[in-house]
Amino acid sequence: MDFDFSDDQLALRDAVAKWVEKSYDFERRRAIVAAGGFDRAAYGELAELGLAGICVGEDHGGLGMGPVEAMVVLEELGRGIVVEPLTQTFVVSTTLGAHGSDAVRQAWLPRIASGEALVVLAHQERKARYRLDTCEAQASATGGGHTVTGLKHIVAAGDQADAWLVPAQLNGKLALFLIERGAQGVNTRGYLTQDGSRAADVQFNGAPAQLVTTDGLTALMHAADVGIACACAYGVGAMDQTLKLTVDYMNQRKQFGVVIASFQALRHRVADMKMQLELARSMSYYATLKLGAPEAERRQALSRAKVQLGQALRFVGQQSVQLHGGIGVTDEYVGSHYFKSLTQLEMSWGDTLHHLGQVSQRMTDTAGVFA
Repeated sequence: MDFDFSDDQLALRDAVAKWVEKSYDFERRRAIVAAGGFDRAAYGELAELGLAGICVGEDHGGLGMGPVEAMVVLEELGRGIVVEPLTQTFVVSTTLGAHGSDAVRQAWLPRIASGEALVVLAHQERKARYRLDTCEAQASATGGGHTVTGLKHIVAAGDQADAWLVPAQLNGKLALFLIERGAQGVNTRGYLTQDGSRAADVQFNGAPAQLVTTDGLTALMHAADVGIACACAYGVGAMDQTLKLTVDYMNQRKQFGVVIASFQALRHRVADMKMQLELARSMSYYATLKLGAPEAERRQALSRAKVQLGQALRFVGQQSVQLHGGIGVTDEYVGSHYFKSLTQLEMSWGDTLHHLGQVSQRMTDTAGVFA
């Protein structure tokens, strides 16, 4: 299979890489984290590059690209461990484009593509434990619309978003709603996460909501799979830069009068890191290319990819810290921030054990069909 990128995709990669290098250095990132973990100006710069519209069709003001271009962009953002939630933009715009009504798409996709509106998915609940079909939030029909009541946790940039995409139970079935920031009955509590990005708990108390689709579980599973593919791409970029930092450090750090990069045992550990990175890269490509597959095939593929990425993220992060020594966990050194990002990514969109269980369950179900 040909994995070469097109000229347009390579140009897109170069443009994002230049922005990360020139406009999002470590000092700016530290300042953003210190200020709360989200910078509307930085997100606006990404939107000015056209990145917010990558997964939005041209008929709604977007670039009309696809998951491969999103993967290319997120790899470069991962190299800079950019905390602004462009992943959420890709997830929401893809979900609205595939499952939203014409009215919802016309009202929100142009605003998302231009960067005017930041819309994020608010689906996690404490009792769900990564299960998408577990939801306690309730929706009710009221006159010509709906209201939603429920509490969502760890919502990316949840207190900074202009609207939320929210799953809730409607007449005993999961549906998907869009709720605006200024709606009555909405309260948020923002906080920093371990990797320096911003999240929030969002409480809805009879908040007015716009119905996106009554087939909420199908839409939510699609959204989660897009999120997994995005996390895989971002993780590959972050691991790539982590490996580079580690090698650079080993070529400078000396013991017994020689650089530690000359020690054969340590070179073998770096080779193992490289192997895990390349395995992860292959599975990231696999995940992205499977986003258009039938649901059962897609879900299995994305869980497989997340298992491999989870193992690689943990291995590369931990090996980097060990090869650096004490400096690898100091806040002043950029490497520690990559370690935090890799650690948090492993638990995003379902941790490794969860997806290992999903893969095992689907294999068991398939074996039962052919028994």
